[in-house]
Amino acid sequence: MGELVAEVFDGERVRGLCRVRWRDGVIEEVAELAPDQAPDGPRRYLVPGLVDTHVHLLGFAGADKTRVDGFTWPLVTTREEQTLHVAANCRQALRRGVTTLRELSGDRVQVAVARAFDAGLLPGPRVLVGGPVGMTAGHGDLFTPPAVADRPPVADSPDECRKLVRTWARDGLHAIKIYTSGGVLSIGDQVGWRNQTRAELAATVDEAHALGMPVACHAHSAEGIAIALELGVDSLEHASQLTPAQADELAARGIPVAPTLLINDLIAAGRFGSSPEATAIAAELVTSRDERFADAARRGVDFVLGTDASGYFVRHGEQSLELQAMSRVFGWDAVRTLAAATSRAAAAIGLGERVGRVAVGLAADFVVTDAAPWEDLRVLDGDLEVVSRGAFC
Repeated sequence: MGELVAEVFDGERVRGLCRVRWRDGVIEEVAELAPDQAPDGPRRYLVPGLVDTHVHLLGFAGADKTRVDGFTWPLVTTREEQTLHVAANCRQALRRGVTTLRELSGDRVQVAVARAFDAGLLPGPRVLVGGPVGMTAGHGDLFTPPAVADRPPVADSPDECRKLVRTWARDGLHAIKIYTSGGVLSIGDQVGWRNQTRAELAATVDEAHALGMPVACHAHSAEGIAIALELGVDSLEHASQLTPAQADELAARGIPVAPTLLINDLIAAGRFGSSPEATAIAAELVTSRDERFADAARRGVDFVLGTDASGYFVRHGEQSLELQAMSRVFGWDAVRTLAAATSRAAAAIGLGERVGRVAVGLAADFVVTDAAPWEDLRVLDGDLEVVSRGAFC
């Protein structure tokens, strides 16, 4: 049994002083109190654990990343060792208040870590894993240098797409990721490149939905976004060149978008050793992005927290910086921004009835602070007091 008395933001609105009780990781009571019922001592403030809908957990987790090449590290590190780094990256995010993560290019390694956390073998956040289905020479494939023979799987026909979806389902993954445009960091890539045919993409979406797996779509270009909308995907990732008409359609259909602002800003600025090619691509994407996104937010697009954190450009645990960027770009106050990182983000990945809100029957995942994050998002910077699955971490 756990109990906290604190000023509460419940994922949708500020509730004021409440007593929150939980048992076995599930909230049993949220009772509003009168101001004179506050306990002695400093006020405490409680918000739901943050939900990051787009991360990449398989990366070097050590402190000194200046000596590590993010492209080659996975190629020269055993799978057993990679598993430990995935777990360490998850726990770093947890210390910064992120109690749910969705990996969007995972495989058995991330699934193994997720299961270890679920079994209580060590404290960790909830982790959902999305498996990629892309083509030879597509955005996902181009992260591996061309001379490397042992490559992640790709799919180059409708039948191969269906088989790869089924393989990811058999391996215990939760979602599927597709690509309808090129990307920024992938080697030799171009944003405007087509990634797979309509028949291949349609086969992937159909098979994923048949197996109950939502489909997240990487799309920077307006053409890629149009294809994604045509296919009936469940979420959009990046959406940098979103048009007003597409924003209206996204809002009408309730399709969430993870804008991944910070990483593209950092690459465009040439930070952390980004290549000249990647810097140029990102710089072009962000030129009019903020204006497009501000307009899209006014039109009602459901932007949710998705950092694309890998540990190299955006580090695990820097979600608060992404939230501050979202507030600035969308013109949102802290309350609206926190909703995008809690209740709305949880709903975007199919967990809206389990996490992301402080409500009876939902998971006891909280961030507890000494000041109100709904007044200043910077309160979430740094290590935090976190309750995950009902246990203080």
